[in-house]
Amino acid sequence: MLAIIGGTGLYDLPGLQVTERLSGDTPFGAPSGDIVRGRLHAHELLFIARHGAGHRLLPHEVNYRANVFALKRAGATRLLGFSAVGSLALEVAPGALAMPEQYVDWTRGSRERTFFGGGVAAHVSTARPVSAGLVAAVQAAAQRAGTAVARGLTYACVEGPRLGTQAESHLLRQLGCHLVGMTNVPEVFLAREAQLAYATVGLVTDYDCWLEDPAQHVSVGAIFERYGQTLATARRVLDELLRAPLPEPEAESRQALASALLTPDAALDEAQRAWLSVLRA
Repeated sequence: MLAIIGGTGLYDLPGLQVTERLSGDTPFGAPSGDIVRGRLHAHELLFIARHGAGHRLLPHEVNYRANVFALKRAGATRLLGFSAVGSLALEVAPGALAMPEQYVDWTRGSRERTFFGGGVAAHVSTARPVSAGLVAAVQAAAQRAGTAVARGLTYACVEGPRLGTQAESHLLRQLGCHLVGMTNVPEVFLAREAQLAYATVGLVTDYDCWLEDPAQHVSVGAIFERYGQTLATARRVLDELLRAPLPEPEAESRQALASALLTPDAALDEAQRAWLSVLRA
């Protein structure tokens, strides 16, 4: 089943025939809000708004573990996120849709970034953290919708909530990053730990602040002005995606824990076995 994580401005899915709302905590705390289950075209879907109703959670306040765990517990096998991003590459212009396939974690370590620890040891490979099949499916849907999606990009995740300095913007460019945002880490890595095929659609709102022209520098006003226009395009692409069969998740996603767990089952307590069984499913 496909789960959608809606970012800024994407707080619901128009046309979704809601069949159930799932609430309640997880072993990792409370998610951002209810999980909505429903049908759109031929697909059963799950949906959660990353920042909660009314956009009340800043990026560092989102309980990414609870969101991913709740979606996996509800039956997700694939996870497609949507988020606003800044561009660090001239060819990825504001207004475009862009799908990263690599990540650089530039957060400060204050976010809970793994399900493991506390007596459960695992080291999951994230060499290729994104589902190439899901990216290709979104790219094909975009072409059918008459637009394009830039792919093969590297996303730098910064802590926020402040917008970055020009020196930071230049540094991330030197690291080979094409996009910058505040929300995809640890989401992408938790999805791999939960054995979910993950991809994200970035809605490019600005050139961050690496260009010399101050008029091109990121601001909240500019983000929301352009984001609304780009969001309409992203919704069309999502609608087109859901009119076709979805690719099967890759084995490297769905079997990520097969050789990653170090702690034997006999050393786990009942609560650990319970939440680990959800990730392993």
